[in-house]
Amino acid sequence: MENWDEIRTAFQVARLGTVSGAAEVLGVHHATVIRHIDALEKQLGARLFQRHARGYTPTEAGRDLLAVAQTTEEQFAQLSSRIKGQGETVAGELVVTSIAGMSDLLMPVLARFQTEHPAVMVRYLTDMRVFRLDYGEAHVAIRAGAAPEEPDNVVQPLTRLRTGLYAARSYVEAHGMPGSAADLSQHRLVGPDDSASRAPFYRWLRDHAPPEAITFRASELAALEMAVESGAGIGFIASHRAALMRDLVEVLPHNPDWDSHLWLVTHVDLHRTRKVQAFLNALKTAAKDWAA
Repeated sequence: MENWDEIRTAFQVARLGTVSGAAEVLGVHHATVIRHIDALEKQLGARLFQRHARGYTPTEAGRDLLAVAQTTEEQFAQLSSRIKGQGETVAGELVVTSIAGMSDLLMPVLARFQTEHPAVMVRYLTDMRVFRLDYGEAHVAIRAGAAPEEPDNVVQPLTRLRTGLYAARSYVEAHGMPGSAADLSQHRLVGPDDSASRAPFYRWLRDHAPPEAITFRASELAALEMAVESGAGIGFIASHRAALMRDLVEVLPHNPDWDSHLWLVTHVDLHRTRKVQAFLNALKTAAKDWAA
C-alpha cells in the first residue's frame, strides 16, 4: 500500500491530538508529520483535520479514515499476540483478565506459575469492559455469568463461586437479623451504584427488596465489602472473602441462585499453545478449592 505511512501518521495525530506527539511516537521530524497529512488530504481531496491552537481534531472524513486505520492496527496487534504465543516454550508474555474481585484467588496461582516458569512475564488485567481475545488483548479470560458465545473462542467451565448475604455483628446488635427474604425491605442494605448490575445476587436483590432499602451504594467491590464489614448494612460478599472477616454474620441461608458460574475463555488460535495450556492446567487445579 503506497500511502500506508501517511495513514499511520494520520492515525497517530488523531490519537494524540498534536503533531509533536505523533512525531515523537513515530520517531520522525514534525515537518514529516505535516507533510504526510498534507499529502493524504491532497490525495483524498478532503480535509482530515481541523487545525486549532490546541492541536488537531479529526473531521468527519478523518474519522472515517481513522476507523480503517484503527482496525488495521488492531489486526496487527492480534497477529503479534498470536505469534508471541505460538512458541513451544513456556516463556514470554502471559496476559490474564478476569472479573473484578478475584485477585486474592488468582495472585497465588499466577505467582506459583511464574516461579515454575521464570521466563514468563505476567500481566493481570481487570476492567469494566470485556477484553477482546480475537484482537489479542489477552491469552486467558475468566468470565462470569452465562457461557460466553463469541465465535472463535474456546469456552470451558472453571468453577462456581459461592456468595452469601452478610452483616457485621455491630449491625445485627443494632438492627437484628432478617427472618426471611421478605424482611429485607425493613433493613439497611449495601449494594452497587449500578442499578442494572448483572451479578446474579444483585438481580435476586432487585426482585426481593425495594431500591430505597439500599441505603449504601458504591461502584467499587472493595468499598461494598468494607461497608458491610463496617456495619453500614447487609450485603453480598463472596464466601471465601467473608471467611477472612471475623466479625461477619451470615444473615440468611445460602441460596444457590446467588452463586457466580466462572468460565475459562481462550482464543482458538492460542488455546493449544504450550504456555496457555500450562497455565490453564494450573488454574483448573487451583480452582478445585474455590467452590468450598
